[in-house]
Amino acid sequence: MKKVLAIAVLTTLALSVGAQEVKFTVNGVCNNNGATIKLLNRQTNKEAGSAVVADGKFAISGTAEKNALMSVGAEGASWMTLFFNDGTPVAVNLNDSTLKGSAVNERLVRYDMDINAPLSALTQKIMDMPLDERNRQTEELSRQVRAILTAAASKVEKLFSVEQNNMIPAAFIGEYQQAFGTDKFEELVATNPVWASHPIVQERLKQLSVAKADEARKTAFIGKQFTDLEEADVDGKLHKLSEYVGKGQWVLVDFWASWCGPCRAEMPNVVAAYEKYHAKGFNIVGLSFDNSREPWVKAIADLKMPWPHLSDLKGWKTVASDVYGVNSIPDNLLIDPQGKIVARSLRAEFLQQKLQEIFGE
Repeated sequence: MKKVLAIAVLTTLALSVGAQEVKFTVNGVCNNNGATIKLLNRQTNKEAGSAVVADGKFAISGTAEKNALMSVGAEGASWMTLFFNDGTPVAVNLNDSTLKGSAVNERLVRYDMDINAPLSALTQKIMDMPLDERNRQTEELSRQVRAILTAAASKVEKLFSVEQNNMIPAAFIGEYQQAFGTDKFEELVATNPVWASHPIVQERLKQLSVAKADEARKTAFIGKQFTDLEEADVDGKLHKLSEYVGKGQWVLVDFWASWCGPCRAEMPNVVAAYEKYHAKGFNIVGLSFDNSREPWVKAIADLKMPWPHLSDLKGWKTVASDVYGVNSIPDNLLIDPQGKIVARSLRAEFLQQKLQEIFGE
């Protein structure tokens, strides 16, 4: 959970300043009379208009930034039809997700259907399955997902090769980054294709820059001796981190909070690691980002976390955040028996792999 979400919001607002406004007109057909149709601006993540289907038709008009990426679909639908606000009226058929408009928008929709519709359909199929059937078919369903993702990656690669001189690739930067990684994405942007100037791409680059700076700041602690701090335990008694760290054991200093959903989801993995390796010389110290004692203590009991727990109950203003540069949780530090930080942000299988490397099976 991020402390710096406001950065992304400010970036979006900055990109919209001075943008040219262009009128959009969306006429559509849909078999679901009475359904509410939503038009979303994917750059601002805000609704740009809506209409109710009557006699199988609907219409939405307004203004948005020139070439803003928009999507239209029935409220609650799993599929939205994309288009760029390029000034050409759009006619959309929500019964088969086709679109008529500018040549660029017609190609955009065909690409989206070709790349993303197969996985969307399979995901819906899986969600509709009874749980026992889904469990029986886990291996086969996983194989199908992998096959679809492999095919999609090939299609995305071709798209970025063929459509360099228009904005279409801007709509698929997420798919490209997922398939080929951040480094390849940044290398591609560095070649200055036309689509690299789109606000969605520029926003993604700024977010990546923030993330890289954050990662560099965090990893700067690795290889250094731990910094001591003092917080209270659940009974209000003050303890220094040095009471537990640098005393001949491997110690995971775990940054978490009772209100943090991802922290709670990760905790069974942390508990399993403790149970497996504690007798071999592994310990954990929990440093909580909670604001009040009751939910903190309750979460410790509910999640069955038997290791020492400390907190100053100051939320994001906790001393641990300042000392170790923590601006998102869950996070952690793995500290060796001499008190040197050797790893950070070990989660899921990466925590288990590191501990196996240290302690063996």
